[in-house]
Amino acid sequence: MGITKIKNDIEKILDDNKAQNITCIDLKNKSYIADYMFIASGTSSRHLQALSEILVTQLKKLGIENCRIEGKESSDWKLVDAHDVIVHIFHPEKREFYDLEKMWSEEIPKEKAMI
Repeated sequence: MGITKIKNDIEKILDDNKAQNITCIDLKNKSYIADYMFIASGTSSRHLQALSEILVTQLKKLGIENCRIEGKESSDWKLVDAHDVIVHIFHPEKREFYDLEKMWSEEIPKEKAMI
């Protein structure tokens, strides 16, 4: 399965399950940790948990095994590690506080890409 299909599937799963303000950042020339990073908002701690669990379940059905959820104890942030794609799901206030979109928006020369 190609990375573009995985990216599109993740975006659809988030959208179908009412994630808000879905943003996708291309990390290919910025970091070696993943090819893409999604940032999305949920409406409540329960919504964040549901989004992360649904995403892992749906990706498994698509053949993407061993995805992990980080932040299980947190009520305002979850991270789904889908290997070449990382998905941050925030409560809106935490998302604004961390402002990952701004942090990852600048172009970084490949020799300075972060690990």
